[in-house]
Amino acid sequence: MEDITEAALDLRCPTRAQALSVLQSGDDVLLDVVAAAGRVRRAFFANRVKLNYLVNMKSGLCGEDCGYCSQRRGSEAGVLKYTWLTPEVVAEEAERAARRGAKRVCLVASGRGPSDRDLQRVAGTVASIRASRPELEICVCLGLLAPGQAARLKSAGVDAYNHNLNTGEAHYGRICSTHTFSDRVGTVRSAAEAGLSPCSGVIVGMGETDAQLVEVAFSLRDLEPESVPVNFLMPFPGTPLAGMNELTPAKCLRALAMFRFVFPDVEVRIAGGREMHLRSLQPLGLHIANSIFLGDYLTSEGAPAGDDLQMIRDAGFVVEDAGQGTLPPHRQTVMPALRRRGPGTRRPANA
Repeated sequence: MEDITEAALDLRCPTRAQALSVLQSGDDVLLDVVAAAGRVRRAFFANRVKLNYLVNMKSGLCGEDCGYCSQRRGSEAGVLKYTWLTPEVVAEEAERAARRGAKRVCLVASGRGPSDRDLQRVAGTVASIRASRPELEICVCLGLLAPGQAARLKSAGVDAYNHNLNTGEAHYGRICSTHTFSDRVGTVRSAAEAGLSPCSGVIVGMGETDAQLVEVAFSLRDLEPESVPVNFLMPFPGTPLAGMNELTPAKCLRALAMFRFVFPDVEVRIAGGREMHLRSLQPLGLHIANSIFLGDYLTSEGAPAGDDLQMIRDAGFVVEDAGQGTLPPHRQTVMPALRRRGPGTRRPANA
């Protein structure tokens, strides 16, 4: 652990062999792995935890065939199905999240990719959120982006774009046939080129090998994301991966540690499946990752927000304030603060 820890603290990329050794370490050294990853986490993020909140703006009704997804074509998972929420409803959800301490709201809509009309809807929704909560970070996840669409989202006031790689390229064809790994890579690059903060991660536990999990980690590193959500497969009944449950809390912690070593100064977020797979070891995950989702997920229920906030306090961490930068100073770009108060707004000036 010493070599990979020192490399991460020096912002050097570990070797693939080092990353693989983290995944293949035994349960008898699990706490050593957590402690080593924790040194890196605290070096760059201290004891802060960033809270994120998901809003599923359009649920189900997706024509893609991603095997892990409860909203996929032909899914019999029985999830909620509805068309686009109104901007007012989404803004109310964002307000609820902000009151609980969420710093980022993640707006998600099922489907292969957005139409022009969809982008207009999103722009209206972003404006509604900004009217009452200008300090919130807004990330959107709308699927594959066509040329020019990322720039339109940036112009609408979106801060970040999420599009996960999910699994390694060698494994991708076993998970989805309606689009390719390269399609996903292209969308992440398009978002970054348009000035959106790239958010891209994985789903652990879809039958991949340890080597394939390392492969996708390094593919992600090449894309230079600023946030990396690590999901753990929730094998919904009625989907092709139903019944696949190969994860243990220890395996999940080792996966989180590997991603921390590969992304020492990047936001690593414990995402979907946290409650199901980490279970009583969730507090240990906070010693590795610096970000979690608060509340419910897209189609599954999460822990009560109050319970998560108590867990953060009990583990010795604090919720990251809206005014704090998430990334360490050497990764932050100082940008002009756009005026959202005073003349022309409903908020008083700061005089």
